[in-house]
Amino acid sequence: MPKRSLSPLHRATTHWSTSRRILVGTIVLTVLLAVAGFAAWFTGRGEQHAGGQAPSAPAARTPADSAPQPSAGTGSVPVPPKISDPLAYARASAVMLWSYDSRTTTRDQQLAGMNAWMTRETKYTDWTSISGQVPDPVLWSRMADNAQHATAAVGEAHFPSAFKQALAENPAALTEAYIYAVTVTGKQTIAWKDGGGGAEDRSVTLAVQCRPGSDCALVSIAPSVAP
Repeated sequence: MPKRSLSPLHRATTHWSTSRRILVGTIVLTVLLAVAGFAAWFTGRGEQHAGGQAPSAPAARTPADSAPQPSAGTGSVPVPPKISDPLAYARASAVMLWSYDSRTTTRDQQLAGMNAWMTRETKYTDWTSISGQVPDPVLWSRMADNAQHATAAVGEAHFPSAFKQALAENPAALTEAYIYAVTVTGKQTIAWKDGGGGAEDRSVTLAVQCRPGSDCALVSIAPSVAP
């Protein structure tokens, strides 16, 4: 049986519904091309949900409402670091997203651990883009049967050029939500029982919230990588 890892971003998005693609795509475009309208768009996202424009949960729900709770622990998922640097937090988030251990961690524990990294500001958080990186219960069970696990190493993190340009044109726009776009590159190493394994290069663009005087938190994963 072929071995599969947590889906790379471009593979994961191929299975998303049209509405979900539109939702996450709008998030990314707003971050990269219209920083001034970023907070306003997220504020209005709840109205779209309430109006039946998307099949996701009502905007009043937080990631903690929709994700499994860590009552049984979070397995191998690391605790989010208490840092206020968006580049450093994005690097740590990428390692978290690309690492897992189905030998010691259930799917619910994986989701609960990932959820702990998310911003608790309801109007900004995009839990579906994060939870969509975890395989479905059947595939996770098969991964566990094969003792599949993965580690990750990050090589570099930077603010995408479009984000920097938009921010330079309107520096005050960032002060509404303090959400930064960060592109991270690295490598994921996968292994399973009987000596199987392999490694793949990874890259991802993340939205990270870092308000002054507060620790950073994860907001969203972009459906494509921004240079």
